[in-house]
Amino acid sequence: MMGITANAVICGAGIAGVATAYQLAVRKGWRNVVLVEAGDPLALTSDKSTECYRNWWPDRAMVALMNRSIELLEALAIASGNRIRLNRRGYLYATADERRVAQWREQAERAAHYGAGSLRVHERADADYQPSAGHDWREAPDGADLLLDPDLIRRHFPELSPDTVAVLHPRRCGWLSAQQLGALLLEAARSAGVTLVRGQVIAVERQGGCVSGVTVAAPGETLLIATPCFVNAAGPHLAAVGELLGIELPVHNQLHLKAAFGDYLGVVPRNAPLLIWSDSVELGWSEQEKADLLADPATAWLADRFPAGVHCRPEGEGGSQQVLLLWDYHSHDQAARAARFPLPLDDNFFEIALRGMAVMLPGLRQYLHRLPRAYLDGGYYTCTPENRPLIGPLPVTGAYVIGALAGYGIMAACAAAELLAAHMTGDHLPEYATAFHPGRYDDPTYRAQLAQWGDTGQL
Repeated sequence: MMGITANAVICGAGIAGVATAYQLAVRKGWRNVVLVEAGDPLALTSDKSTECYRNWWPDRAMVALMNRSIELLEALAIASGNRIRLNRRGYLYATADERRVAQWREQAERAAHYGAGSLRVHERADADYQPSAGHDWREAPDGADLLLDPDLIRRHFPELSPDTVAVLHPRRCGWLSAQQLGALLLEAARSAGVTLVRGQVIAVERQGGCVSGVTVAAPGETLLIATPCFVNAAGPHLAAVGELLGIELPVHNQLHLKAAFGDYLGVVPRNAPLLIWSDSVELGWSEQEKADLLADPATAWLADRFPAGVHCRPEGEGGSQQVLLLWDYHSHDQAARAARFPLPLDDNFFEIALRGMAVMLPGLRQYLHRLPRAYLDGGYYTCTPENRPLIGPLPVTGAYVIGALAGYGIMAACAAAELLAAHMTGDHLPEYATAFHPGRYDDPTYRAQLAQWGDTGQL
């Protein structure tokens, strides 16, 4: 057994672990930081991301965390000549349900109160609405725009269903290159002395209730790394690594899939925001197709209504025709504590998602007669009960966690890692730190709030 020493060992070189290594080594000046990864860095789930970001949340703490993370992303974009390809095209929610308008007004006013920016309501065709710009986020507004006039909607978004009665356009949102963000952070961390070790953490040693070392099964050898600090940044393996410390983390994994296809008909505008349909849908089967589906118990579910939330966005620049298509219509049915690899892909996902998206973008129906070739991949969202992350110290002295970044790891990683580094170095903590502290579940008041969140959908 080979022995080395480290000031900190980080388990997991996904975006959370890499961002933590960057914060400790580059921002805090820590030396001898070791990053342990069984596979390739940033290749388990981080590279399967939709690569989007938003400060649009029904939760004050999440708005604050995301605003800070977006500030850090923008600073990285400026410093790197926008190597990370950051834009601010926004998220565009659309509905055919008049009742949604009052809900959106209330949500937008609450988000504004939490710091997401003001709401602008456009009820006339000649309203001063600023559409999405290109890649320069500095020219884009923040807050949100609510478009209620049908002519205004058609002028700016002619591709939407004619049944659309309102669109909500949160603006401090968009996407970036997750691969370039991760590569930039990892390169800087390694230049500052971070060591990447290929292997699997199989034990965390303790002395007197404190972390004293980490055992790593590396190719051809076993490493014992003496260290006073251990960070669990294991993504979908968060719970399993927590068990090495004798700690049961309150997390579960949800499988989320993504399809990429060539939109050679140009249905999705290349300058579009992220497009999201906010109503439940049926999949548009013919009467005969629906009858055939209902006749077989194994396929009858395809004739049901599907949940809201199907979404897509253009991918790539220049002459790219790629579109990313996502819909979490079965993620809650596939929730589990342990993640499975290779992923259990659903061969029907692309057609189901395409049919769902065609409700919002009717032009996509042209593809249903002969489905384009699609590339399917995905990953796991690791979630807590209330969908807030775990960031901070664990009950074992010297042990920390950064994870449960449930579908928002790319957008939150910079601020989440900054927060964890502040915990580790004893620096000043931001006000939102308590909302993400792993010990929050020990607080009876918080548990009562959590029960209320389960009933109302928000804290």
